[in-house]
Amino acid sequence: MNETSDILRVEEVAEDLHCSRAQVYNAINGKVRGVTRLPVICLGRRRLVRRTALEAWKQANERNANLAASPEVDSRGRMKGDHA
Repeated sequence: MNETSDILRVEEVAEDLHCSRAQVYNAINGKVRGVTRLPVICLGRRRLVRRTALEAWKQANERNANLAASPEVDSRGRMKGDHA
């Protein structure tokens, strides 16, 4: 598949994320703490990822990481001291 393919194999996702295939499978299966599941298309045992879904997933998890790192925001994204 070429770089502009709409559908990515796990190997291509791993290359894009600079991680191992095992880590991609962990993300797909929801086993990475603090990261939402990576959405996939299942074809039997094969897992495929839409490029648009991967980009949206990266942005969503980047926002989650930024919120979690912020000292003023709790784990639910609320301002600390906000009890509403």
